[in-house]
Amino acid sequence: MKLDDRIKNNPEIKKFIRENSHLFWWIKEESKENISLNLLVESILNYGNEKSVKRLFELVGIKKVAEIFYQDTNRKRVNYHPRTINYFNLYFRKNA
Repeated sequence: MKLDDRIKNNPEIKKFIRENSHLFWWIKEESKENISLNLLVESILNYGNEKSVKRLFELVGIKKVAEIFYQDTNRKRVNYHPRTINYFNLYFRKNA
């Protein structure tokens, strides 16, 4: 089983998704726990608060979150807000 699958199937991650389900308003309630790790990271970094970002780092690991962030922000089409990209580029350079 890949690391992403183990993280995604973690009961604490599923609980975390339920606690932040308002960030995934367009996804059917029964499908929310099956979102990709990339979507979870993107949504929390774009729309989450300090507490949810901290919890994401605890559950997934700051290095894995940074890896996903850099992978997603190096594409042609990016869903991150410009201010989010700037902030987390600076943050991850210093802390990850």
